[in-house]
Amino acid sequence: MPRHSRGFDTEAAYAHLAKRDRKLGAWMKRVGAIAPDPRWRKRFDPVDALARAILYQQLSGKAAATIVGRVEAAIASDRFHCDTLARCDDATIRACGVSGNKLLALRDLAARESRGEIPDLRRMSVMDNDAIVEALVPIRGIGRWTVEMMLMFRLGRPDVLPVDDLGIRKGAQAVDKAALMPTPKELIEIGERWGPYRTYASLYLWRIADLAAPSKTETKRSQD
Repeated sequence: MPRHSRGFDTEAAYAHLAKRDRKLGAWMKRVGAIAPDPRWRKRFDPVDALARAILYQQLSGKAAATIVGRVEAAIASDRFHCDTLARCDDATIRACGVSGNKLLALRDLAARESRGEIPDLRRMSVMDNDAIVEALVPIRGIGRWTVEMMLMFRLGRPDVLPVDDLGIRKGAQAVDKAALMPTPKELIEIGERWGPYRTYASLYLWRIADLAAPSKTETKRSQD
């Protein structure tokens, strides 16, 4: 099986997108070049990353970091896995500030890991994007968007377009000067012209959404 490298040539991506979509290219020139994400080259643990993604859901970064720190102290480890999470009963983890739904999600993640259902980095390197999504979305509390963020920001896959993301849709609306945001289905069609660098286009669409609405809170994206 072909092995997928982590990260891609952002200069080639810039040139390709600017040529394929002049309207996007004009915004890209305004924003400037976006450098490769250093996380593309850093090793990470998918199970631990998914556990942290669960704990960070629907919370501010500061509040989530506090809860994560409490859980790490309770399990006496900075590594979230089936073996470390098993060190504490449900009541202890709930006492750290973890909601009931998030606790169930952590337990489901741990159970799936123990059964060998969560691919590690080595396995992911020979899996395409859809296969990784299919493997991870059955986990309680893990949706397609969370997996897409892992694909983009951790695995450095070059051709990911999170069509359900509000910021991406707002950015696409600004690029096309449209009266309405494109629907996810419409965005799939629009995004065809950005392949095979839809990840890089997405990075710009988030920036464009912020620039198009400077008085509003920055568009949500993965920064974990």
